[in-house]
Amino acid sequence: MVNILSTNEPALKAKIGILALQGDFQEHSSILCSMGCSSVIEVRLPEHLNDIDGLIIPGGESTTISKLIENYDFTTSLEDYYKENNPIWGTCAGSIVIAKSAVGLEPWKPLNFIDISIQRNGYGRQLDSFQTSLTINKLTSKSAFEGIFIRAPKIISVGKGVEILSVLDNQDPVAVQQKNVLATTFHPELTRDFRFHQLFLDLVSKKLLDQIQDE
Repeated sequence: MVNILSTNEPALKAKIGILALQGDFQEHSSILCSMGCSSVIEVRLPEHLNDIDGLIIPGGESTTISKLIENYDFTTSLEDYYKENNPIWGTCAGSIVIAKSAVGLEPWKPLNFIDISIQRNGYGRQLDSFQTSLTINKLTSKSAFEGIFIRAPKIISVGKGVEILSVLDNQDPVAVQQKNVLATTFHPELTRDFRFHQLFLDLVSKKLLDQIQDE
């Protein structure tokens, strides 16, 4: 277990939102609180986006999350939040929701926040879930990160502006970044390894510091 606590004060004081319509948002909240984040907000209504500095869209059922985004009139608010260059991180189902295109999400359309094409349940159903050690060079420690893949989506293509942070042995991308948007097809929130959450908090901190410098 690698448990590295954030020493980044702007990030710890930031307001981190977790889309709490469905899925494992409580697991993300638990990790962020363990890291010392002073304000973790469960985002249940579009207006809650006005109060946060970074947004996590958790794993769960991508079709259900997409349907609830539509039913609760979240789409426009999420698009506005993205256009303001706010950090956004989608894990597993969340990575499907924020993709440019998604096979198997129909009739709903993904939000197109990151230039990837992704396939829902790309590695099979529940019985095909797996766990494997990943190399992710951008993390604070170079030791392996234990990737937990549960009915995981498969990234089938990435755009030119997307950085691949980690791949499986077969070279399938499983963690990608485009500017302030992260997507992981696995579940960092189901481990006690805080490093991917730290990477997200670093994006939040940088955005806050840039805002201060622009004022």
